[in-house]
Amino acid sequence: MRKKVFIIIISIMVFFGVGIRLGLPAAIKAMGLHPDFNGQRYLLPEGKVLIITTSHDRLGEDGAKTGVAASELTVPYYEFQEGRMQVDVASIKGGAIPIDPITLRFFIRTKQDEYFLTDQEFQEKVNNSQKIDSIDFTEYDIIFLAGGWGAAYDLGTSTVLGDKITAAYKAGKVVGGICHGPLGLLLAKDEKGQPLVKGRRITGVTDKQVQELGISVTPLHPERELRAAGALFESATAFRDFFSNHVVIDGRIVTGQNQNAGAEVANQMMKVAGGNRR
Repeated sequence: MRKKVFIIIISIMVFFGVGIRLGLPAAIKAMGLHPDFNGQRYLLPEGKVLIITTSHDRLGEDGAKTGVAASELTVPYYEFQEGRMQVDVASIKGGAIPIDPITLRFFIRTKQDEYFLTDQEFQEKVNNSQKIDSIDFTEYDIIFLAGGWGAAYDLGTSTVLGDKITAAYKAGKVVGGICHGPLGLLLAKDEKGQPLVKGRRITGVTDKQVQELGISVTPLHPERELRAAGALFESATAFRDFFSNHVVIDGRIVTGQNQNAGAEVANQMMKVAGGNRR
C-alpha cells in the first residue's frame, strides 16, 4: 500500500546520486518537502490554542501503523509556542496520540520533530492528550486541526468535534488546520446553522496526492469530501502534490494543503486572531 511513497523517495535518492544517511534528507527537502518558512511571524502573548489530532492508529486492512503526521503536530506547536501562546493538545479519544512512524524516520522528520523527541513537556501532552469531549473550545482563541492519514478515519465523523467547532466559530474564534485536518470542519455549522465549509475557500490533501501515494483505502479524502460539502476547494500542484504547498484564508478559517503548510497556517491563524508582527 505504501510502495508508492518509498518509490518516490528512492527515485529522488537515485536522481541526486546521494548517500542514504548523509544526503537523502537534503535531497528530499530540495524537492520541496518541509521547506523553511521565511514568511512573517506573529505574536499572540495572551492567547490560547488547542491542537487536535486523530486517535486512529491503523491504516486499512493490512493494519499498517498510522496516526497524526509528526510535523503536522510539532511544527504548528512550536510556532504557536514561539508566538507566546499557551498550547494545549487534545485528540478524539484522549490519551496517547498515535504518530505515523514513517513521518519520524530520519529522512523525513523535521527539526521540530527532533525537538519533540527530547521535549519532555511536549511528550507528556502527547502521551496524555485531553479528550475533546471534556474541553470547552470557546476558551481558546485558535482551534488547529492536525492531519495525517489517521485523521481520515475520525475527524470528519466526530459529531462531538463538529459541535465544539461550531460553538468556537460562533464565539468568534479562529479555526482551521492542514492536510487531512480540515476534514474536522465537515460537521461544523456557521452562525446561520449552515455547513461551515459551504461556500468557503478551503484547502487540504488533494485527490491527486491520494492517488500518487496509493493510499486510497482511507474512508474520507479531503478534496472529495470538502467539495461534496459545498466548499470552494483550492490547491496547488507539483510533480507530486506531496511536495506542493498552498494556504487559504477565508475570514476566520485558515487551512493548508499538506504538511508543508504548518508554519504558515499557524502564523496566519495568530494574525487573524489579532496577533502582532514579531
